[in-house]
Amino acid sequence: MQKPVIWAALQLSSQEDVSENLARVEARIAEAASRGATTVVLPENFAYMGNEEGKRSIAEDLDEGGGPIVRSLAGAARSARVTIVAGGFPERAQDPARPYNTCAVFGPDGRLAARYRKIHLFDVDIPDGTKYRESASTSPGDRPVVTEIDGVKLGLSICYDVRFPELYRALASAGAEAIVVPAAFTLLTGKDHWMVLLRARAIEAQTYVVAAAQWGKHPGGRATFGKSCVVDPWGEVIAQASEGEGIAMATLDPAYLGRVRANLPALKHRRL
Repeated sequence: MQKPVIWAALQLSSQEDVSENLARVEARIAEAASRGATTVVLPENFAYMGNEEGKRSIAEDLDEGGGPIVRSLAGAARSARVTIVAGGFPERAQDPARPYNTCAVFGPDGRLAARYRKIHLFDVDIPDGTKYRESASTSPGDRPVVTEIDGVKLGLSICYDVRFPELYRALASAGAEAIVVPAAFTLLTGKDHWMVLLRARAIEAQTYVVAAAQWGKHPGGRATFGKSCVVDPWGEVIAQASEGEGIAMATLDPAYLGRVRANLPALKHRRL
């Protein structure tokens, strides 16, 4: 990290209407930029929260320039002159019935700078009776991704990935100074695990963690937890969104990151 930077994590309540969702995303990006953010992180499913058939129908081919979602994000990045970390959205895969859940990074010039395909898929039976089978409709990725944006070495992850510390260890080993966690965390699991997991990942990787989340009620009876936040390398929550849609913003400071790693050099003490 070369100098302090201000990053923003958006908190959205996305629904089924892609055009309406993207319009709200564009407005929030412009708001964050007007408040000084140089990078804006969007939550998982920012463009669409609905059924799997709808998700397949909006999947875009990033290698061919994408579609309405990519055009919207590229235009917003250029207009606001910010880097956008675009949560998770459907990217076409070899199996058309199972698109990737992809986190894509767009630079201030609107160009695709990096992408990460979600590795860990959410196949879970929630205690309230809700069943999730992400693997039935999503192809998994197979590699960690660290890229450099805004002078920061950034590790990419998505939602359920946060439960797998080996991924974050790999990102830290690859030089990550900040890690994003775009998410649509369920209300039930979020209230008990969201903050605990984010703080743990920040502490053990000794990185900033920027977590952008969905909040509220969505089609199909789905409810998400919210609490978008920024966690520093000591595990302190230094910014958090309130209930409803909003923005969590904080400064990522290379001097503080350096002090944490120097005073407690756990990354240098690894044996396994």
